[in-house]
Amino acid sequence: MTILVTGGAGYIGAHVVRLLQQRGEQVVVVDDLSTGEAGRIGDATLVQLDVASPEAADVLTRTLREHDVRAVIHFAARKQVGESVEKPAWYYQQNVGGFTNLVSAMEAAGVDRLVFSSSAATYGMPSVSFVEEKLHAEPINPYGETKLVGEWLGRSASRAWGLRFVALRYFNVAGAGWPDLGDPAVLNLVPMVLDRLARGERPKIFGDDYPTPDGTCIRDYIHVLDLAEAHLAAIDYLGVEARPFDVFNVGTGTGSSVREVIDEIGVASGLDVTADIFPRRAGDPPQLVASPERINEVLGWRGSKALPEIISSAWEAWQAGPRRIDV
Repeated sequence: MTILVTGGAGYIGAHVVRLLQQRGEQVVVVDDLSTGEAGRIGDATLVQLDVASPEAADVLTRTLREHDVRAVIHFAARKQVGESVEKPAWYYQQNVGGFTNLVSAMEAAGVDRLVFSSSAATYGMPSVSFVEEKLHAEPINPYGETKLVGEWLGRSASRAWGLRFVALRYFNVAGAGWPDLGDPAVLNLVPMVLDRLARGERPKIFGDDYPTPDGTCIRDYIHVLDLAEAHLAAIDYLGVEARPFDVFNVGTGTGSSVREVIDEIGVASGLDVTADIFPRRAGDPPQLVASPERINEVLGWRGSKALPEIISSAWEAWQAGPRRIDV
């Protein structure tokens, strides 16, 4: 079975591609390489394409047919919350438009299995600390909205023409499965801290007066390799006839505070990680942790790597990259 991975040259996508290759799958990657790197996909076939472009639906249809694709994993999307607030129309065009092109191509080519990269951003600011999938989704930014619309489209296509669809709602992804596949973007807490340390600056903490044990926000951190393995479990789930759910949280059920993450970076690196404290950022809930019960029970998947392993792998990948920090 050939599996097509959109965004497969990116951070999470490249981990999934490598795991698929290791279990003997044929892989085709569709990526515009705006944030990904071709060198990350091994011997997978690369189709360089912006899935939101006017010609994308036709190109995707041909690609699905020519490579006898039987399942798709869709990562290709823009994912910066702040940017989505500044450019909402562009985010809808990229994320919803791109996904619409893909679903249309799958219908035309007769490909009926799809795993969709969704996000905990669909929940917005829930009033509970442990988030279950049955909670009403109320995203608070255009990025989260586009992910929720993607879920709606996948579900509608399931009813209309039999698409087998699963959405995985990620929580906070970090770490590296291999040193050459570290997170290349400085958008999330761990690479942001490492970036500041590489520039000889102190980490930043936005708010230390939250109602949490150490006053900083608590989040559910998932190792990127665990997350990648969840996608393989989801692909296998699409082959099962009785599929009671189409949305799953991907998290550990364990929260770590911002200060705990920064301290763990200090342990892994041996560097001074004394942080500067800044006021809270608007829209940051005190605690957001996944309830992983559904994915544990239905897909048989469970996160296996705790915070120390996540951070040590991120540090090893950073040191293997172009901005190695002298210690």
